[in-house]
Amino acid sequence: MILTVHGVQPDGLLTTVTCEEQTGLQECVQRRNLKLRKPDAGQAFQAASFLLCIYLTLQLTKGWDGTEFSGGWLTGPLLTMADIATLLFILALALTFLLPRVAATVGVASSFLCLPLCCFFIAPLPFAHLFARGIEFSSQPMPGFHWRMWPVTTLVGVAFASYFCIRRFGMSGSKPTTH
Repeated sequence: MILTVHGVQPDGLLTTVTCEEQTGLQECVQRRNLKLRKPDAGQAFQAASFLLCIYLTLQLTKGWDGTEFSGGWLTGPLLTMADIATLLFILALALTFLLPRVAATVGVASSFLCLPLCCFFIAPLPFAHLFARGIEFSSQPMPGFHWRMWPVTTLVGVAFASYFCIRRFGMSGSKPTTH
């Protein structure tokens, strides 16, 4: 049986090596001068926040594809942005344990892509006045604020994800864990 090991070289480059089972994992890693890293708590929280955001954006956009809402000149792009944000959250989740800072960058970008649709659902009339001045709607947006569960929860989830991503930027270089 052949073992595949992902590790970091002393110069910081990620590498993948293949070892035969007879040599043993520890011996193979030591022979190749690699350092294995255990995911830190920051990576775990970052990944959990991305999972939460994936779930929340899917709930927020569920049922809107293929409707008049998705074809609108204002609402269509908002829905497309939220769909792109979902895909970017998935990408960020996949990158979290390999390249945490790149994942954080992707996470912040996808967080910003979610915000307009949430704001539209929470405050449709102020949003329309701000971005659709002078345009007539087939049905007028309702005035006031509408504190519906999925848009508000998505805003909170995106805030958590952004917090963990920004925290990742503030950390010094990734520190390998030795045992």
